[in-house]
Amino acid sequence: MPQAVTSGTRPHYRLVVGLVYLAGLLQGLAMVSFPASSTVLLGPLGLTDAQYGAIFLPQVALAVVGSISGGALARRLGLKVLLLGMLAANAVSQLLLASTMWVGASLAYPAVMLGTASMGLGFGLSGAPLNSYPPVLFPENEDTAVVAVHTLLGLGLAIGPLLVAPFVAAGQWVGFPLLLLGGCGAAFAGVALTSFPAGAPEPDAVADAEAPSPTRTVLFWLFVGVAVLYAFAEGTFSNWAVVYLNEGRGVSEATAGFALSVFWGALVAGRLLVSALVLRVSAQTIWLVLPLLMMGTFLLLPYATSAPVGIALFGLAGLACSAFFPLTITLISKCFPQHVSWVSSMMIAALMTGVGLGSFVFGPLREVFSFEQLYRISALYPALALTAALVVAWGEVRGMTIHELWTSSRCQ
Repeated sequence: MPQAVTSGTRPHYRLVVGLVYLAGLLQGLAMVSFPASSTVLLGPLGLTDAQYGAIFLPQVALAVVGSISGGALARRLGLKVLLLGMLAANAVSQLLLASTMWVGASLAYPAVMLGTASMGLGFGLSGAPLNSYPPVLFPENEDTAVVAVHTLLGLGLAIGPLLVAPFVAAGQWVGFPLLLLGGCGAAFAGVALTSFPAGAPEPDAVADAEAPSPTRTVLFWLFVGVAVLYAFAEGTFSNWAVVYLNEGRGVSEATAGFALSVFWGALVAGRLLVSALVLRVSAQTIWLVLPLLMMGTFLLLPYATSAPVGIALFGLAGLACSAFFPLTITLISKCFPQHVSWVSSMMIAALMTGVGLGSFVFGPLREVFSFEQLYRISALYPALALTAALVVAWGEVRGMTIHELWTSSRCQ
């Protein structure tokens, strides 16, 4: 039986809750630290567009490793150890990012590559503790508790560029990664010195081992395709927003960073909006409409000729991306109820693969195509994702009718 944090130790309970949710906020800040610093990486540090795109590849590789191994490590080592590992990896990523100001031009690029790798590992490891602790801490409000930690993660993504801006304006950019390094270090110490509850046991662990593998079904691979294609779109929106507005449209670094914050803020707001909207509108309708909004935004971005228009369009991009991936995880979990942990981890791995590869491909293509042309080409990502989603939603998959697929009234 999992250990509980009881109300009789309320100060301790509040400390545990605070540390878990602080970890979510710090994870979001760490994830956005490299894109938010793009003008520094491409300016003073002298990275080319192709090199900047490539820094996300080690992030992808280590995030996939962390997400795939996270479930097994949680069972062997415990959730607290994974939480500590997540905070340590993020702290190392910020130390490496800050070190680019002192190691010299020849070592700056390798330091950035190692930094994104460490951050990717932290994100991969974060899945188990950040999704498992909230239900244990708030057993009567599990769904709300999980949404809250993801909202804080999104908040970190949103405010990160706003925190970078004053440091860049003052010519002291390095203060941002050092500040985040200190936050991760303090949270690490807090977690290490505090006793945490054990995670809840996985009720379907035996069933997972006995049930047929999802990889043998077309349905699983359709979901993987949807997740990867969506991630291509999200990575193109988020990791190149600052560069596009700053270099392509002459917008100031601070304003371009604000546009990235608006993107993540709109994404968080959109998720909260959809969580209420699904009570009145079918999840299927929302899932199929969001790629259309992504396509429209990609086609409109070439016309972002001023800062206000650019900011508004990246806000629209955030709303378009908002609930698509969470709905994808919800749906695949309904279709494979005996493999929820595994298919969720695979979706995270697919997301990180798509975000990294999409950002990487954009870099070398910048030497051939303009930003305007690339955004128009990128509209293919959500178009293809929508095509795969339509196959899932309108086809007879594994003997299920459309109603049964979406309501989970029969998924065997």
